[in-house]
Amino acid sequence: MSPEVSPDRAAEPETFAGWAYYPDLLERAVPRYTSYPTAAEFRDDDFAPAQLAGLRALRGPVSLYLHIPYCDRICWYCGCNTGAANRTQRLAHYLEALHREIELVAGELDSSVRVSRIAFGGGSPNAIAPTDFVRLIDRLVLNLRLDAPVLSLELDPRSLDADWFTAIRGIGIEMASLGVQTLDPGVQQAIGRVQPAATIARAVDGLRRAGVRSLNFDLMYGLPGQDDAVLADTIDRSIAMAPDRVALFGYAHVPHLIARQARIDARNLPDQRARFRMAAQGHAHLTSAGYRAIGFDHFALPDDGLARACAAGTMRRNFQGFTDDPAPVLIGLGASAISAFPGLFVQNDKNAGPYRTATAAGRLSGTRGIERSADDRARGAVIEALLCRGDATVEAALLDTVAGRLAPFIAHDLVRLDANRVILQRGSQAYARSIAAVFDSYRSEVRSFSSAV
Repeated sequence: MSPEVSPDRAAEPETFAGWAYYPDLLERAVPRYTSYPTAAEFRDDDFAPAQLAGLRALRGPVSLYLHIPYCDRICWYCGCNTGAANRTQRLAHYLEALHREIELVAGELDSSVRVSRIAFGGGSPNAIAPTDFVRLIDRLVLNLRLDAPVLSLELDPRSLDADWFTAIRGIGIEMASLGVQTLDPGVQQAIGRVQPAATIARAVDGLRRAGVRSLNFDLMYGLPGQDDAVLADTIDRSIAMAPDRVALFGYAHVPHLIARQARIDARNLPDQRARFRMAAQGHAHLTSAGYRAIGFDHFALPDDGLARACAAGTMRRNFQGFTDDPAPVLIGLGASAISAFPGLFVQNDKNAGPYRTATAAGRLSGTRGIERSADDRARGAVIEALLCRGDATVEAALLDTVAGRLAPFIAHDLVRLDANRVILQRGSQAYARSIAAVFDSYRSEVRSFSSAV
């Protein structure tokens, strides 16, 4: 008689590019954990007083994030807080409010506060005119104490022109990120973002000539009509343009939350198994080309700052994703921007109208947020360590409370315990967010999140 076989070991799993596929461990949608607690836990309230207190308590280095919630053209897949930049007056009024918020925030900061990094995102910051962008930089220089900050900029390659390259060189932008997503014309049509490969190549050349030293490509898998060959072709052609970093995201189809996604035909979306295979093969493809795997979905060339931070164990995760930014505080400026203080996350009003009204009246516009308890901070540190370093030291009491939820990942050799250390194993990248969710005390409630892979 043959010996009994544990149900967990009864059948060998399918394996793709060295990653074992356990669909039952990926069934539950989970957050991307750019914060803990996540934005899903934020509550609506008047957070402006707490926001003000948080600013006044700051000391030392901080980072800034400025949000430009406009795009020349709206892509169907996009989940960002953005609208069409088709009214000159609308943009002018928004920028006026952003200038005013910079002044308001600067007036509340202690003289010891120094800005070490400034990131511009959206939407697409290049939806505004380059002259307006230069004026925005001038406002920051005049009002804040800048400590030779590293400047980074998200860009839509379709609306980059010579004037923008001139502005980028003159300002000294060192880091830029291009929304590439896919280079396949058919898939581009299916997601409402048509941009020929020549447009991307022209953007890359212009940014390199303008002095950008670290260039990121955002790529996506799980898109409508996309298969393994289509993704591989996009990755090959991207590698040929030599970005310093690549982010390979899984598309999250949630039309019940993002109305514009209803234009995407869900019948053409890859299933979970195909998405897993794409993630695995994309990981293998990029690492075989010399990129270092960073966290669960980023890649960087070995001499890039993100790869060095990852190797040194100093990489962090914030609302911009994986970062080598060491500043402990992030100040968000603009509609829907989030500030991360040690004990508080606070988000400005999402709508540009109320945001403008508040700043015009000389008030901060925090309308959503959450105060972080000691337990939140402890769990958040574990989640960040797992996602950034694949290794977290966990207090015994907390480890005991999650033992049952962690057990399936241990049984499948995705996690190893060493006393009170939780260590992610080789091939666990696709499960990293699901493993992190084990330590999330808020996930007992049903929420809407992106697919685990």
